[in-house]
Amino acid sequence: MRFGGLTAVRSVDFTVNAGEIVGLIGPNGAGKTTFFNCLTGLYVPTEGTVSYKGTVLPPKPHLVTQAGIARTFQNIRLFANMTVLENVLVGRHTRTKEGLWSALLRGPGFKKAEKASEERAMELLEFIGLEAKRDHLARNLPYGEQRKLEIARALASEPGLLLLDEPTAGMNPQETRATEELVFAIRDMGIAVLLIEHDMRFVFNLSDRVAVLVQGEKLVEGTSDVVQADERVIAAYLGEPFDGDPGVTEATEVDTAEAPSTTSTKGEGQ
Repeated sequence: MRFGGLTAVRSVDFTVNAGEIVGLIGPNGAGKTTFFNCLTGLYVPTEGTVSYKGTVLPPKPHLVTQAGIARTFQNIRLFANMTVLENVLVGRHTRTKEGLWSALLRGPGFKKAEKASEERAMELLEFIGLEAKRDHLARNLPYGEQRKLEIARALASEPGLLLLDEPTAGMNPQETRATEELVFAIRDMGIAVLLIEHDMRFVFNLSDRVAVLVQGEKLVEGTSDVVQADERVIAAYLGEPFDGDPGVTEATEVDTAEAPSTTSTKGEGQ
């Protein structure tokens, strides 16, 4: 994905299997959210394709959701003035067949579909522990519960793959632990999970595999133990150049050209 002369994501390629949790980590500015935006059709990739179950997806968010991929956002995007139940019902729209005329006429078919959607929404609210707050406005929920509600809304579209963008951002340890248990429960439903997270303890405890993005490229992918022990990952988080860093050669050339008493900082990781 290029923005003018900046390449934000380059040759990122990996697979997420059914019933698997994969973590995506990397320093700030590594291209993680841009990658999610490409996957879900918010951005049209400059090159490359996104495939789900062998089918190439068009870069349109509603078609990506319809195909079976749902997501949450780094910054909560609930409908603040709608109730908890109404927010989850919004996520059902890709799974209902009733059209405009059916909604206007409110015939038997529409009422049956509406009842089924509400029953499913309540099941999801019970799943995340918010059934008692079905009629509360989303804006009045505590922060941690708003995060849960966003996950419930995503699950309402019946995804096979759920993308979570920093699901524990701003949470206290108790809320983080509850989110961890929730993600495990989602995985146990057979849903694949791909998550971006800065809480290293959370992501390494949770993930079957972890991929590391640095400067828009996948640096390494493997189990939590493999990734934590990789010197390149450690260097990337400490802001030190590592073998394979595109800026290392440039930094070396600058160092050679400068006086011995100066030190170049070009090429350091972000």
